[in-house]
Amino acid sequence: MPRIENDLDKSTDTMDFNLSEEHLMIREAARDFANNELLPGVIERDTNQTFPTEQVKKMGELGFLGMMVDPKYGGGGMDTLSYVIAMEELSKIDASASVIVSVNNSLVCWGLETYGSEEQKQKYLTKLATGESIGAFCLSEPEAGSDATSQRTTAVDKGDHYLLNGTKNWITNGGSADYYLVIAQTDRDKGHRGINAFIVEKSWDGFEVGPKEDKLGIRGSDTHTLNFNDVKVPKENRIGEDGFGFKFAMKTLSGGRIGIAAQALGIAAGAYDLAREYSKIRKAFGTEICNHQAIAFKLADMHVNIEAARHLVMKAAWDKDQGANYDMSGAMAKLQASKVAMETTVEAVQIHGGNGYVKEYHVERLMRDAKITQIYEGTSEIQKIVISRGLLRD
Repeated sequence: MPRIENDLDKSTDTMDFNLSEEHLMIREAARDFANNELLPGVIERDTNQTFPTEQVKKMGELGFLGMMVDPKYGGGGMDTLSYVIAMEELSKIDASASVIVSVNNSLVCWGLETYGSEEQKQKYLTKLATGESIGAFCLSEPEAGSDATSQRTTAVDKGDHYLLNGTKNWITNGGSADYYLVIAQTDRDKGHRGINAFIVEKSWDGFEVGPKEDKLGIRGSDTHTLNFNDVKVPKENRIGEDGFGFKFAMKTLSGGRIGIAAQALGIAAGAYDLAREYSKIRKAFGTEICNHQAIAFKLADMHVNIEAARHLVMKAAWDKDQGANYDMSGAMAKLQASKVAMETTVEAVQIHGGNGYVKEYHVERLMRDAKITQIYEGTSEIQKIVISRGLLRD
């Protein structure tokens, strides 16, 4: 009888569920920062769509924007588990701030460090890792969201440079970034093998930031459409060999999903904490509502689902740190954690009753923030494609 392998067999070691002293310190540091720096003003930033400029600056100073980057480039040299621990704590309080951390770490710094040239790392990564500069990842287009092969943005080879034209939308950090990793089609006849990735600087002629999107959630992060009109991109700003862009985007997104899974986990955990504490002080029918089975069972379900999601997130981070394939585990973590985020935040609002519909209790914001985790960096439907292909692959 043939041996049946499962995803755990692909890990190179047994996962240790005990956090190290360093991991515990990172969790405490992120938790303190979230409560002391992000919590004050979080409702106002959400209401007014205010980018957390000062908070982002402080996160850079504390090393949150380049956690996994090699110290020789100014990063923290930490593992992926440290990163998801920090992401969870930040997301409990302010998902708008945490997505800035996620994009800069997972989509920008990781891609540059893994696939960029030494010159690119010295010029750009050193500034991104320290928070001196912020990055953005530009893949989505009006007609190329989940179908990333249908890039309409073009990069025409002009010898010593490329001429970049097109539009990108739904770009996180779109108005605040200094550097942009842009995916564009160089040779349409080659399909996905004709796609390249480029580093574009904000100050270059022909680059234009469109209006900020008025979003349902994560309103403190700035999401913009970007326009490229005959932008000259030097040849040395192409990432990897000619035609490497699609693979670069997919590999980068695979790791990015772990960050968004951690964000979703944090949103769920934050909503659960608020609901549990509220249930202990709110009285109905002569006792605190946590004493009513209807509420107690809701809390029990929320806790179980969050713990299950946390294990999936940590498993994906573990796979990445062990050098194992994390495409499937990352997709599983994002799919489940985002589902749990939506379900938990809805129940948290329900437990708060009428107060849950009021901004000062925070749970309505967490519910609005949760929805995007099922959409960006690969919709839940895309995650199911990744998972099913992994299951059925020979």
